[in-house]
Amino acid sequence: MKIGLFIPCYVDAVYPQVAVATYKLLTHLGLDVTYPLNQTCCGQPMANAGFEKMAVPLAEKFEDMFYGFDYVVAPSVSCTAFVKINYPRLLGDKHECKTSKKIMDVVEFLHDVVKVDKLPGEFPHKVSLHNSCHGVRELGLSSPSEMNVGKFNKIKDLLLLKKGIEVVEPERPDECCGFGGMFSVEETAVSTQMGIDKVKRHIDTGADYVTGPDCSCLMHMAGVAQKRNMSIKFVHAVEILAAGL
Repeated sequence: MKIGLFIPCYVDAVYPQVAVATYKLLTHLGLDVTYPLNQTCCGQPMANAGFEKMAVPLAEKFEDMFYGFDYVVAPSVSCTAFVKINYPRLLGDKHECKTSKKIMDVVEFLHDVVKVDKLPGEFPHKVSLHNSCHGVRELGLSSPSEMNVGKFNKIKDLLLLKKGIEVVEPERPDECCGFGGMFSVEETAVSTQMGIDKVKRHIDTGADYVTGPDCSCLMHMAGVAQKRNMSIKFVHAVEILAAGL
């Protein structure tokens, strides 16, 4: 099984430790991982801003770079969801699209494909779990509260494999934090208040950390918390899963 590691541009630029943790964890599990050095943005920012034509060349480049792998794995639910859901439409009849069926978020991949049942190391902290919108409603990482389905959470399942960890969830566990990419730019006041409300709910759990599968949501909430001196720390789920490696 050959895995192509996709590291989104904002993870590479702002949270490189998340990329390193992902690579360490995958290789620790004995997987054949390759990181293509000339990879670029997947095109999500352009498409979300209404400039879909600008995203097409990036989608074509992504497709050519990753089509030969069995799986494409990324530590970002929003970028993963963009490729999975939007690439077939963006590429249309102009370019064969194979990666949309191969790409998976790292949590989804570890839970559903590798079926990890034990992890080394420990994380002796109380963490509040943030369920990002793309992960809940487009990748199925956890159960959406508006659907009449049994409750499940793949992120929590993996986190509980770490010794010493306590995982809790805030009130309204799958409510948006207000980031939303362009939404946070165009509706700043609404986005900010949603972020404040979400951080407060995480703090109310008594947790030391907020964790989740998407750096974009964590970045938004961390910015809100820092500006208002709200005392709680933020860490990507894969950093916890790789702790001690």
